[in-house]
Amino acid sequence: MSVPTVLEKIIARKFEEVAERRARLGLDELQRMAAAVGPVRGFADALRERVQRKEPAVIAEVKRASPSKGVLREHFVPAEIARSYEAGGAACLSVLTDVDFFQGADAYLQQARSACQLPVIRKDFMVDPYQVVEARALGADCILLIVSALDDGRLVELAQVAREQGLDVLVEVHDGAELERALERLDTPLIGINNRNLHTFEVSLETTLDLLPRIPGDRLVVTESGILARADVELMEINEVRAFLVGEAFMRADDPGLELQRLFFPERARAHPHPVADPE
Repeated sequence: MSVPTVLEKIIARKFEEVAERRARLGLDELQRMAAAVGPVRGFADALRERVQRKEPAVIAEVKRASPSKGVLREHFVPAEIARSYEAGGAACLSVLTDVDFFQGADAYLQQARSACQLPVIRKDFMVDPYQVVEARALGADCILLIVSALDDGRLVELAQVAREQGLDVLVEVHDGAELERALERLDTPLIGINNRNLHTFEVSLETTLDLLPRIPGDRLVVTESGILARADVELMEINEVRAFLVGEAFMRADDPGLELQRLFFPERARAHPHPVADPE
């Protein structure tokens, strides 16, 4: 399996991190914590509902930094951002919890989810069943599985653990070979196409458009990365892609929820020119 260099570094560190966390808190105790968390909010259902109405289904990302761009947002208050996204029309949230490469934190997910009613995906690099149970214990409603980071056996195993925990799964692919693996091994309904090449970190929306014809109609396509302007949204909508994961464009804006409106609901944004965020 060929793993991109940047991803390889992240995954190597992730195995170390899981070992450290397991040493602090055993799996049995973690499972008890996960069982005590309230019901999931239905991540895939929230996206489907929007898509069926032919409305944009936006997964709005809460992300302070990235390896390629550095710090995206200095004033970073997850609860405030989550409220702004909800008011702006997001269907779901994505919260980065990776500490070493994205300056994320588990607490950011908990704070964001507690501040709104939206379903939340834990955006991290899943390599071990421990992390899946941990995601549920944190209150996540969905996890991300990156095909390029996992062999087939682990991909299937992590999806099964997610199912046992009641979590939805967003399976992320970057090319045709990864898409084929995802479709063959998993029956999860959400297929994320990341337009960012993890070898070069270059972004091309053609990645989504090229893979679209190969995806069965019963899967919901989520286009990820590179949605920065209204024209990008329109390009996807013309091609019947209505689910989006967007982070950078929102994180760089003064008011993330208002930027979400400008990109995806321009008529609504013009009707409400003032910030939509909770002033707290």
